[in-house]
Amino acid sequence: MKTVIFLAPPAAGKGTQADLLKETCGYVHVAMGDILREVANNEDEIGEYVRETLSSGGFVKDEIVYRLMEQHLSKLSDKEGVILDGFPRYIEQAHKLDEIMKHLKRKIDFVILFDIDKEILQKRITGRRICKDCGSIYNINFEAQSPKVESICDKCHGKLYQRSDDNMDSFEIRYQNYLKKTYPLIDFYQQKGLLHIVNANRKTEEIAKDINNIVMGKSEKND
Repeated sequence: MKTVIFLAPPAAGKGTQADLLKETCGYVHVAMGDILREVANNEDEIGEYVRETLSSGGFVKDEIVYRLMEQHLSKLSDKEGVILDGFPRYIEQAHKLDEIMKHLKRKIDFVILFDIDKEILQKRITGRRICKDCGSIYNINFEAQSPKVESICDKCHGKLYQRSDDNMDSFEIRYQNYLKKTYPLIDFYQQKGLLHIVNANRKTEEIAKDINNIVMGKSEKND
């Protein structure tokens, strides 16, 4: 099976599209952000470090990220398709990922860039609310995505919360880091002939259709 990298700024909808690709093609979603937030719950030195780093909008040390990524990928069968979300973030990590993939006898097949306006990202970040019980996601800045009752999950009636890094200050740091460090990856993967660009300002189903066409080999590469 193939390996797909989702390359996008924070709140561009990578998680939603990864879930849809899991449903249609059976891919495994490996999200570095989710992995790090899980580690941040640990009451140890690494957990405390990751927790503080995420809250400030910074990046976790590479050596920790590399170890966690290889551990997760090594548990997967070579018959399982993989979606990499949130890794790599910059050129050095891309080179390290090549080493990890070679060691695991896998390869990168597609890199999908989510092209989206900053204003939309800001609304998604500041309005995002998550159910503590079932994990359902809402957004109070968009009427169609708001819960019927404020702070209460429509599905299980659990309490909704806002992630500590879902604020404007943290978003601006993360967004500027993305522009500075992640953008060079576009050229890196374009030169490898792996890059595809999707317009992520559109409806979820329209974006999903484009991604499926790419993964199924029905789309041309972006030059």
